[in-house]
Amino acid sequence: MKVFADFHLHSKFARATSQDMDLENIAKWGKIKGLDIIGTGDFSHPKWFSEIKSKLQPLSGHGIYEYAGMKFMLTTEISTIYQQDKQTRKVHHLIHAPSFEIVEQINEELKKMGGNLDQDGRLLLFKSSPEVVERLMKISPEIMIIPAHAWTPWFSVFGSKSGFDSVEECYQDQTKHIHALETGLSSDPTMNWRLSSLDKFCLVSNSDSHSAWPWRLGREFNAFELDEITYSEIVDAIKKKDKKRFLFTGEVNPAYGKYHWTGHRNCMVQMSPKQALDVNNICPKCGKKLTVGVEQRVEELADRPEGFVPKDAIPFKTLIPLSELIKAYLGIKTLYSQTIWKEYNRLIESFGNEFNILLDVSREELEKVADRNLAELIMLNREGKIKINPGYDGVYGEPILDEKSQEVKRIKNSEQKQLLEFSGL
Repeated sequence: MKVFADFHLHSKFARATSQDMDLENIAKWGKIKGLDIIGTGDFSHPKWFSEIKSKLQPLSGHGIYEYAGMKFMLTTEISTIYQQDKQTRKVHHLIHAPSFEIVEQINEELKKMGGNLDQDGRLLLFKSSPEVVERLMKISPEIMIIPAHAWTPWFSVFGSKSGFDSVEECYQDQTKHIHALETGLSSDPTMNWRLSSLDKFCLVSNSDSHSAWPWRLGREFNAFELDEITYSEIVDAIKKKDKKRFLFTGEVNPAYGKYHWTGHRNCMVQMSPKQALDVNNICPKCGKKLTVGVEQRVEELADRPEGFVPKDAIPFKTLIPLSELIKAYLGIKTLYSQTIWKEYNRLIESFGNEFNILLDVSREELEKVADRNLAELIMLNREGKIKINPGYDGVYGEPILDEKSQEVKRIKNSEQKQLLEFSGL
């Protein structure tokens, strides 16, 4: 059976996270998105751990749990801040655990490492990456640890602000326990394939969502083909980069991510790697240092040309969330618009869930429900042809709809009126 999974998100107990991020909303919107398995996130937080332990029901004792018709895997994210080689290092790690019993042992060990579990759903530890990995792996070899959003400037293994130049430099002798990397929104597999040193790692993709809205939850995901949905089966498929079981990842265009290009948000300056190097990574408006983006960081470390594909690479699909497509198509500024919601809900009512619309529904079927231009935009999205004005320094990228680059014109005011009439709005 085909299984769509998003393993990395946060609960209402994490900072800068919606208070609606509870099991009820995560399960509800996960089903609307088309997800089959979702990571719980934040299992180190005592209140969230108590909630998920009381509400999640085990499925056959195989490390997968269920609530309100949605399957869950026990996950959390840990932030480590420490000194190495006279530099401050800030690296985030995604942790998968096979059972509540193992989670309880993990949480006890995190306390011993000085973690204040009550403080934040994303636990902060002043310990090195190798030490954290070593101590967790002593609890159980079934635990899986993945460098989170591996290229994000501020908190990642390769981050331009506080990271390393290799996985081995970060995890040292504990690299043997690292089997995968999370691409993050601002990079995709093609960018990671440019580093030959990453060939041995499987690439996974998750949303790192802080809200349950469908333009956040499942915006990046993993697709599996499994005979049986179990923790060990999923972990094994990832560790072995098994293309028969791990079918593909779903990725937003990396330009959509908040740190794809180099830039300075306060001055609204965004630059390609070449442009940034031409000004020595200094903001031309205020003279402060630019935040070096993921594309530039990849260029610094790459030892392969663009377009290189390793022979055993897991495929991927590039997709922008449906709400973003509708927003750009209608020329509306906010994703929370009721006009967008009505169009979105009408499509969901017709086709079941968002992934079905983005991946499978035919153009002919779409045109029976949606305006033909919106249907065309969905098809272009399926083909990975949506051009994005790149994100930078914490600013999300924006889809660009113009006739030259997209083959679809932004609809005129009169066409908007026709669409609204067609939609019954």
